[in-house]
Amino acid sequence: MTVTAQQTRRPRPQHPTTGGAFARRSLPGLAAAGLASALLLTGCGFQIHDRVCGSGHYPVKAVGNTSGGDCVADGQEPPEGYVRYPEGQVPEWVDDEWDRYWSTVVVDAEGRVVQG
Repeated sequence: MTVTAQQTRRPRPQHPTTGGAFARRSLPGLAAAGLASALLLTGCGFQIHDRVCGSGHYPVKAVGNTSGGDCVADGQEPPEGYVRYPEGQVPEWVDDEWDRYWSTVVVDAEGRVVQG
């Protein structure tokens, strides 16, 4: 009778701290779930930022109130009742620094900040 190598191999003993095959399969899944939970709970993951205006347009501020605004096609002047934002203070993204600032102030027809 011939004995093959396969017949003479003994199963490898399980180390008591590794948990065997179950741990090898579930540990990556647990790690991924933990990472996803951490990102969601800290608010760091999957944030979507919207532009104030779409391509080919620029934002303008409404005169006389805090919340008014619109988008005007590049190359066109703002319509009556709207003014351009000062250079360097143009909001680009919804809820960015300048979008938040300009939603708290009132401007006159010359674009100067006035009491609201």
